Amino acid sequence: MNDQLKQILSRIRVLALKDGIESISMKTICKKLDICEETLFEYIKDENDLVAKVLEFERSSFSVIFDDYDFDGMNAIDILMIVSKEIASKYYDVTPKISILLKEKYPGIYQEHFQKRMDFVFMKIKINLQKGISQGMYRSDLSIELIARLYMSRLVDVHNKDIFPSDQFSFSTIFEVLFENFVRSIATPEGLKYFAKKNLSFNKK
Repeated sequence: MNDQLKQILSRIRVLALKDGIESISMKTICKKLDICEETLFEYIKDENDLVAKVLEFERSSFSVIFDDYDFDGMNAIDILMIVSKEIASKYYDVTPKISILLKEKYPGIYQEHFQKRMDFVFMKIKINLQKGISQGMYRSDLSIELIARLYMSRLVDVHNKDIFPSDQFSFSTIFEVLFENFVRSIATPEGLKYFAKKNLSFNKK
């Protein structure tokens, strides 16, 4: 994905968040973002391809967090907190409603995106759990596989409109509570003491 396409996708993302994904079309994008059709169609062939590429851009924006920080030798709780705050900062304006609409309108594309994202997060959570246990921050009696899967199930619930109505809960609020409950459920007394010193606010500055 080259830089020009990334810039286009970033602007499309902002437009979709502002006007809603229902109103986004190739013609609308060209008009509102002042992009010539030739340029847009050079990278994107149709609306389905557009959605797929925007979601791919979302995943790459998430994974780059792990490239921007040197986590070697860092406390597992700090790593988890840094990554979680970066996620909240990048996606503070994404409500569960957006995910629900994508799932309804583009089920196949969204499911593929969702599975790839969850597989990546699952791998990173298992690595973090292993690190935290070795550092004495997380309990040694934890089943890494089970705890990682439980964490994933909580992430899925974030997008459940019956549990979290999109007009009542922001992404950052839900994520902050999820994060704190998760850490407190796996931390050792030493880990809890360390965690208590941290500023947990995930709200956008």
